[in-house]
Amino acid sequence: RLVSNKGLDIAVSEYEQYFVEEQVPHSTALHSVVKGSGAYLVGPLARFNLNFDKLSPTAQAAAREAGMSVPCLNPFKSIVARAVETLYACEEALRLIRAYEPPQPAAVEVSPVAGVATGCTEAPRGILYHRYTVDERGVILNAKIVPPTSQNQKRIEMDLRALVPAYLDEPEEHLTWRCEQAIRNYDPCISCSTHFLRLNLERL
Repeated sequence: RLVSNKGLDIAVSEYEQYFVEEQVPHSTALHSVVKGSGAYLVGPLARFNLNFDKLSPTAQAAAREAGMSVPCLNPFKSIVARAVETLYACEEALRLIRAYEPPQPAAVEVSPVAGVATGCTEAPRGILYHRYTVDERGVILNAKIVPPTSQNQKRIEMDLRALVPAYLDEPEEHLTWRCEQAIRNYDPCISCSTHFLRLNLERL
């Protein structure tokens, strides 16, 4: 299920009843919003706040030792939440390895049928929503994928608008660095891997 700290608790199949992607005039990137509410946050900080009680005792202790508490609303601490998740993931991987037994059979044969299917998985950057329509041959007729970066896009831009005025007196390279930091709170790779940020500064 999809849940939020604002009381949302829905089946994955209901995703498009509550979320919508909007085109904005200044960008080709779609903004995903909650209908009637606006921007929202997905990713490690959201998972940390919603699932702290489900972390292992070791991961909880590490979070507290790192100064994390629930709720944590500081986006610059998302990197700490990622580190806590990494510790938990290592613990869980070891548990799965120790308990693993090869299944019989190793795979299940399926026959295609026409229909619509939805799915939502947690990627490191946040939830990844899928919807597929297939025909009786199993051919995909329609697909919708909403990645976590587009779900956080509106929040990223809101953070940048709030951040920049406080540092306008800094040299341009420092201001660019601060903006990249803010973006990496949501997506650690995008500002470097895709050269996402081009800062054009006009000082009046």
